[in-house]
Amino acid sequence: MSTQKKSNLLAIIVMILLFGMISFVTNLASPMGDVLKNQFDVANWMGTLGVFANFIAYACMGIPAGNLLQRRGYKFTALAAVLVGFTGVGVQTIAGLLEGNAAFGVYLLGAFIAGFSMCMLNIVVNPMLNKLAGGGNRGNQLLQVGGSFNSFMGTAVIFLTGVFVPSIADAEIKQVFPLMFIALAIFALAFVVILFTHIPENIAAEESKKSDSKVGPMSFRHFVLGAVAIFIYVGVEVGIPNVLQKWLQNGGLSVETGAEGIAATVAATYWLLMFFGRLAGAALGAKVSAKAMLSAVSLVGLCLVLGAMFLDPAISVNLPVFKGTDGFGMAEVPINAALLVLCGLCTSVMWGGIFNLAVEGLGKYTEKASGIFMALVCGGGILPLLQNGIVDWTGSYLTSYWVIVAGLAYLLYYALVGSKNVNTDIKTE
Repeated sequence: MSTQKKSNLLAIIVMILLFGMISFVTNLASPMGDVLKNQFDVANWMGTLGVFANFIAYACMGIPAGNLLQRRGYKFTALAAVLVGFTGVGVQTIAGLLEGNAAFGVYLLGAFIAGFSMCMLNIVVNPMLNKLAGGGNRGNQLLQVGGSFNSFMGTAVIFLTGVFVPSIADAEIKQVFPLMFIALAIFALAFVVILFTHIPENIAAEESKKSDSKVGPMSFRHFVLGAVAIFIYVGVEVGIPNVLQKWLQNGGLSVETGAEGIAATVAATYWLLMFFGRLAGAALGAKVSAKAMLSAVSLVGLCLVLGAMFLDPAISVNLPVFKGTDGFGMAEVPINAALLVLCGLCTSVMWGGIFNLAVEGLGKYTEKASGIFMALVCGGGILPLLQNGIVDWTGSYLTSYWVIVAGLAYLLYYALVGSKNVNTDIKTE
C-alpha cells in the first residue's frame, strides 16, 4: 500500500511538471506575436498567427491523441508528446537563423508542431490528475494545483520575454533563443524523467475496444456543452492579456520610456494572478464545488471586463512593473488595464472547474472525452485572432473585448445550467 502511494505521488509530480511545460511553450507564442508583427511588418491579426497555429493544432490532434491514449496508455502518449514538442521548438529555433519571409513560415510551422505536443500533454495530464485524486472536489483541487504551476511557468515566460526583448520595434526571433533553449532542455529532462517513472494506466487497450461504439462522450449533454465551454474559456484566457499587451504597447500607456517593457510586465502580472488564483483554488477545491467556483468567477470576470471597456482610460492607477536596470517599481497604467489584469484571478480556476464538470460521470468514456476536449482548445487561437481582427477593423483595442464578454456570459450559463448531467441513465462502467 505504501509503495502504491509513493508511485502515485511521483506520477502526480510528473503530471504537474508537464502542466508547467504546456504553459511555458504555449505562452511563448503570445509575445512572439509582437516580435513577428514588428520583424516582418505585418498586421495585428497576422502577428497572432503563431498563437493561431499553436492552438489550431489542437483541433487536428485532439481526437487522434485521445485514441492514442486509449490504445497505448498515458506513459507512451506522454513520451511521444515530449518528442514532438522538442521537434516543434527546434523548428522555431531554426526560424531565427533564417532571413526574410521564409523565417516567418518556418516559425509558424514550428508553432503548429509544438501545438501537437501541447495537445497530447493536455490529454495526458488532465484526466490523469483528476483520476489520481478520485474525481469530484478532490479532482478539481488537484487540477488547480497543476494549474498553479502552469500559471507560474506562464508568468515566467512572459516576464522573461520582456527582459530579452526590451525593444519591440527592433525585435527579432533570435533574441528569444535563450527561452527556446530553456524549453528544449525542459523537454529533454522530462523525457528522461517520464521514461523512468511508473505511471499507472487507467484503462487497458482491450477494455477500450469493448466499449459500445453507439455510446460515447458526445452522448452526454453536459460534456458537449462543456467542450464548447473549454473552446470559449481558452480563447478568453489567451485573448485578455494578448490584446491588453498590444494596446499598452501601441498608445495605451502615457509613459514614453520603457513602455514596451512595462506592457510586457503588466501582461505577465495577469498570469501571475492566475498563479495565485489557482493556489487559492487548490486550497478551496475540496470545500467548494466546481460549479459554485465557476459561477462566481465567471460573474466577477464579466463585471471586470465590462468595467474595463466603459471606464475612461484617462483614469490611471499604480501597478508594480519591471523597469529594466532600475528593477521593480510602480508605474501608472489606465484603470482599464488594471481591471483586465485582475481577470487573471477569475480565469485561473476555470480550466479545472470546466474539465471537472464536463467529465463527471463519464466513467470509461473519460479518455475519449479528453481527446475531444483537447480538440476544442483551438479556441485559444481562434478567439484572439477574431479579437485582433476587430482591432484592425475598428481601430479600437477595447471594443474587441465584446468577444470576451460573450464568452464569459456563456461560461456563467454553463456553470449554472449546462453542467448538469441529464444522461445518468447511460451505463459508464
